[in-house]
Amino acid sequence: MTALGLFVAFEGGDGAGKSTQADLLARWLSDRGHEVVRTREPGGTPLGRALRELVLHGEDGSVAPRAEALIFAADRAQHVATVVRPALGRGAVVVTDRYLDSSVAYQGAARELGHDEVRGLSLWAVEDLVPDLTVLLDVEPGQGRDRRGTVHDRLEREDDTFHDRVRQGFLALAAREPDRYLVLDAGGPVEELAEQVRRRVRTLLPGPAGAP
Repeated sequence: MTALGLFVAFEGGDGAGKSTQADLLARWLSDRGHEVVRTREPGGTPLGRALRELVLHGEDGSVAPRAEALIFAADRAQHVATVVRPALGRGAVVVTDRYLDSSVAYQGAARELGHDEVRGLSLWAVEDLVPDLTVLLDVEPGQGRDRRGTVHDRLEREDDTFHDRVRQGFLALAAREPDRYLVLDAGGPVEELAEQVRRRVRTLLPGPAGAP
């Protein structure tokens, strides 16, 4: 476990269903008596919400790839310092929609800035804090686009080639760290996916609350 609490991140391409699964896990944990901090990146802090608006919805449609990576790293540094670490320190379960692996997949792989460079930047920003469990909801670009509907932010508007590079970036990360990852087909039934997540999380919870 990370510090005293448990840190779970949901990752995957746009339209994978991360928010749905994160909400279901947070509700299940709360029902079992755990303090849960449900958060997201970018935008898990007041500063993060301002940065999210700038990078995803700003009037200037073009953001240089390195600037994009730095903005997300700044959001992450503030998020970890003011939300994630304090919650873990008091024994809470932190459930986040996206974390540093999103930067590696989107900026490192899809923007072709390099895995090691982007990962190193994010690790420096968070002082090497990584999740106890990363749930990767694997989605094909076309399926993700269909799920997103008609309203898209700046990254969601990228073409399928970009989103396929994102997908391959996530799968490569999972292959590098199989013990930290739970890879699920995002096209599966929502409740079946939720049960697979719960099954894995049960093995990480402390004490009697972690029992089936």
